[in-house]
Amino acid sequence: MKLGIGILFALVLRLGVPLATAAEDPGLVLQGGKVYASPTAAPVEDAALLIRDGRIVAVGKRTALKVPKSARVIDCTGKVIVAGFWNSHVHFQNGWADAAQAPAEKLDAHMREMLTRWGFTTVWDLGSEPNNTLAIRRRIGSGEISGPQILMAGDIFPHNGHPVYLPPELKLPEAATPQEAEQIAQQYLKMGLDGIKLFTGSYMGNKPVINMDTTIVKAAVDVAHAQGKPVFAHPQNWAGVDNALAGGVDVLAHTIPMAGHYTPDELSRMKQQRTALTPTLTLWTTVVSDPAVADQLVQSGVDELKAFFLQGGTVLFGTDVGFQSKYDTTQECEFMGRAMPWRDILASLTTNPAEFFKDAAKGRVEEGMTADLVVLDADPESDVRNLAKVAYTIREGKIIYSANSKQK
Repeated sequence: MKLGIGILFALVLRLGVPLATAAEDPGLVLQGGKVYASPTAAPVEDAALLIRDGRIVAVGKRTALKVPKSARVIDCTGKVIVAGFWNSHVHFQNGWADAAQAPAEKLDAHMREMLTRWGFTTVWDLGSEPNNTLAIRRRIGSGEISGPQILMAGDIFPHNGHPVYLPPELKLPEAATPQEAEQIAQQYLKMGLDGIKLFTGSYMGNKPVINMDTTIVKAAVDVAHAQGKPVFAHPQNWAGVDNALAGGVDVLAHTIPMAGHYTPDELSRMKQQRTALTPTLTLWTTVVSDPAVADQLVQSGVDELKAFFLQGGTVLFGTDVGFQSKYDTTQECEFMGRAMPWRDILASLTTNPAEFFKDAAKGRVEEGMTADLVVLDADPESDVRNLAKVAYTIREGKIIYSANSKQK
């Protein structure tokens, strides 16, 4: 009689039977920590997880699991284990030049500083030089550098909508017509990118915001949706939000604090269309030098997030790092905590993006799931800022960040 893998490991947990040593991968065991299998699940105290071949093969009480002698064991006593984090708004922009040729040690160090030390195992790059970021993705895939899974969206700007904060000599893909938007979107997807990002509002400094016409938005959205790819929008004001929603985008990549609030019609349309929101609240502390103005922008963003959350909208965690350099996620967690409970912030990092972007093997700490995990030094239930206190980041069963070591 042949036992399925699920039945086999159920017996391991129930009977305390050691795993057969014939398996090639000796496995990794996290033991003694508190496990939140999902944001809605009751925690499992004094738990143990067995990881092998990039998957979680057993999870439960430590007393129920006989640790294989050959496995590497990490003592997680006093720590908290959750699913790997998603950052749904990053840029491989500043500090990532010449990624195909740059020394692996340099890229590794920058990856730790920007992403892996904060628990990120999956990220959405919402705008960088595509070929350069594809090189980073290849080098992570080959094992040269340690990093998260990188999903990529290609940018499209409105005609004459070169934002003032980007270097004027930088050549940007602008669409003046629906046909041009179609062509640019098709080119991105042929390159192997995973989505599209539209600047439905471009900030022009002292000049009026340049908003993208709805027909152009819809043209790019239609191309992406025909291939099952998501579309993100960068709005700057109500018109940018309205045109994005009318064109059918999937995610608003920022709040719009300069507008102060969403209109009732916008909130209604977001709910009806199941549009997700990435608030990027920390960003608003970096765009102005006056602390009082920054505080006002943050509070407006918090108010918008709260209104969106209270109507049941899907919130995705994102920080815009790579464009801005506040890599520490403590402040983002604190700001979001003004608008929503800690479990919902954990959902924005785990289950929400996994479900929204249709990755059924991620987002939860359960048998059979991809072994993307974060080990925290403290419990976010007592303080949401503890979501930034990362001891280990594990992707597909491999440690890609350890607070105790800077080695891979």
